[in-house]
Amino acid sequence: MQEMAFDGQAETVKAAAAVALDTIAADVIVVFMTEGGVADGMAAEVDRATGGLLTRLADNGDLSGKRYECVPLLAPSGLQVGQVLVVGLGKREDVDAGICFRATASAARLVAARPRAKVVFLADRAWSDAQTEQAVAGAIAGMVGQDLYRSEKKRTPFGETVWLGLASEQVTRGGILGSGVNLARRLVNLPPDDLYPESFAEQAATVASQTGMQAEIWDEDRLAREGCRAMLAVGRGSVRAPRLVLLTYRGRGSDSPPDLALVGKGVTFDSGGLSLKPSEGMLTMKCDMAGGATMLAAAATIAALKLPINLVAAIGLVENMTGPAAYKLGDVITARSGTTIEIHNTDAEGRVVLADVLDVVRGLGPQRIVDAATLTGACVVALGLDVAGLFTNDQPLCSAVADAARAMGEPVWQLPMFPEYDEQIKSEVADIKNVGEGRWGGAITAAKFLERFVGGIPWTHIDIAGPAFAEKPKPWIDGGGTGTLVRTLVTLAQRLSQ
Repeated sequence: MQEMAFDGQAETVKAAAAVALDTIAADVIVVFMTEGGVADGMAAEVDRATGGLLTRLADNGDLSGKRYECVPLLAPSGLQVGQVLVVGLGKREDVDAGICFRATASAARLVAARPRAKVVFLADRAWSDAQTEQAVAGAIAGMVGQDLYRSEKKRTPFGETVWLGLASEQVTRGGILGSGVNLARRLVNLPPDDLYPESFAEQAATVASQTGMQAEIWDEDRLAREGCRAMLAVGRGSVRAPRLVLLTYRGRGSDSPPDLALVGKGVTFDSGGLSLKPSEGMLTMKCDMAGGATMLAAAATIAALKLPINLVAAIGLVENMTGPAAYKLGDVITARSGTTIEIHNTDAEGRVVLADVLDVVRGLGPQRIVDAATLTGACVVALGLDVAGLFTNDQPLCSAVADAARAMGEPVWQLPMFPEYDEQIKSEVADIKNVGEGRWGGAITAAKFLERFVGGIPWTHIDIAGPAFAEKPKPWIDGGGTGTLVRTLVTLAQRLSQ
């Protein structure tokens, strides 16, 4: 198994003082252009350095500046580079941090199709600090693919990435953000025989030591002593025992209760248990730990950025398998909180795991809780593959999450939590059952199940079943793990710390 370093890629990214473009020696220069914007910003400087090449191409319709359009110009005269890549941003008034991230990721993904010793990015001088940092992060994400085990890589990280004219602090922060996104992606892309509860916990401990967090790992004996019977029940069918990871970061330098708790579902492989999935539905179930990967990556990024916030992150790690001791339909499990759960479907295991994890976190007294989980196919049916669902018991917190997601260009949508849905998870033989009634409203009834275990603390649940894993590539990212919502959660923490 390959070793993973949280900050490995950030070390290859550098800031450099602005210099005349004709003095730059590089494999590729990347420049950004808005619609009709050849006369603006760095695109205008490239245009002058190349004797009006960009203007001529724009006049001929070969350059439009449309969003994420990438046009390579090979060996342009007037520059000492093998290629200039012109990347579209769309209309200038619409450019935001999310567009900057995806535009630079699109450029890096294209350029990284073969090895490059040095790539120079020309940041738009009109970008804000947030837009610049997201652009740096996007470049780091774009140059890395899911081909962890291919002998011939489809993407090759650049030997050196230079951002011309940016402050080193901006590049450093953007590098940390990009490394956080790639950490989540890498974990999701690892095969389940390499990433299982114990090995995930070990990697979490390594990341914690790199970023200044404290890590506590509960093995099966500690889980039993703590009464985490729901987690243990789900994990009984596997030879690989569950783990609970608790990460603590005290950015405010005090022992006061956490300002924010991040909770992640970490089902490192989900066969469905005795409610067995079909093969086509099981193939990508290495991604069922994406919520845990998201929360580990977000916490690591927050700690590496040294944000002034007190944070706890909790990840429940299990394999849901079909061994002789697997939990069964009709079983009644007493969760750590004392709530009894009747099992109607062993493939609705993520909420059962989170029942214990949320109760552990509730006991730490955080001011607010956000959880992320690839929880339901029903959310994908409702919102599609690109949009995460939001569910909450506290509208101000949910709005804060949605605002942060909007700022990062990561689409989310809030679904209702009407009291009537509580009736659908009531059991005749236990307090609740782990699925609702029939196929309808499944994402909401799953959220209602989770709500039972937060104890009234302001809480928002994010169902990332759709956007966490891309089966096909997009212009800005290869297929596989996407690292969705890492940037959103870091932005949320930044705003809460102000």
